[in-house]
Amino acid sequence: MEKVQSGYVIEFYSNSCLVRIIDADINCIAIKDVIVGDFVNIEIVQDSKQVKGIILSREPRISVLEKKDEIKTKAIAANVTHVGILVTPEPKTSTEFIDKWIVTAILSGITPFIINNKIDLNQDDNYQSKLNIYKNLDIKLIEISAKNKSNLDELIKYLESDCVVFVGNSGAGKSTLTTSITGKKIKTNVLSNNQGVHTTSISSLYETNKGTKIIDSPGVRDLPIAGWDKEEIIRGFSEIFLISKDCKFNDCNHINNEGCAVKAALNDGVISESRYNNFINFRDNNENE
Repeated sequence: MEKVQSGYVIEFYSNSCLVRIIDADINCIAIKDVIVGDFVNIEIVQDSKQVKGIILSREPRISVLEKKDEIKTKAIAANVTHVGILVTPEPKTSTEFIDKWIVTAILSGITPFIINNKIDLNQDDNYQSKLNIYKNLDIKLIEISAKNKSNLDELIKYLESDCVVFVGNSGAGKSTLTTSITGKKIKTNVLSNNQGVHTTSISSLYETNKGTKIIDSPGVRDLPIAGWDKEEIIRGFSEIFLISKDCKFNDCNHINNEGCAVKAALNDGVISESRYNNFINFRDNNENE
């Protein structure tokens, strides 16, 4: 085995990580600013018990998914190409949740798409109307049942050779979907202390035989919209951003200013009411999901 090798981080713990190279997974001492999905260069160190590694450097990232609030920013997944937003009739998925992730993905240089999961359940007209909002925006939508493994081929083909993070409310089927695609269950560590036993998740990267990487991280389960600049938020609502260029004033607030093209488009039904309301809410109130 060559002493210096290249690979990518597939698991991250508190002070160490697991790096996958061509022919092995190597436990490595973690360095600052390395997260799951990072491509790294490592030095192999052989001791009497096992092969270990030391991370020498990290390659530049094509993207980074971050947990941002008004005080700090924490990177949680690197080199992600897609965010798959699981939408379900039960538990109900709000447009606030969907739009929060669309905004986060777009502003992070990542492609968002929607996974309509649980197609085996009843999906009424209100639910279909919600999905149509995003179909009309040309956001990719794939309909599946993770539990029954229905239509997974389309999803697998769409994500071939890409890196995805699945997001959804508790009970939306993220773990079931990852297991259905990879055949591997989400890992958890059982820890004990003087208060009893509890579980904590680790950040992990799973792979399919089609070259798709799926990153599961506890950091993406509750991602606030706060932390993005107000001027950035509108770019996450692409249709509103495009129409805003026709406003009479460059500093239009898109609420009550004269000559607002956004309000006119809203009144004409060109912009959906939920998208407009979420845009104003995210921009002006920074309310978390």
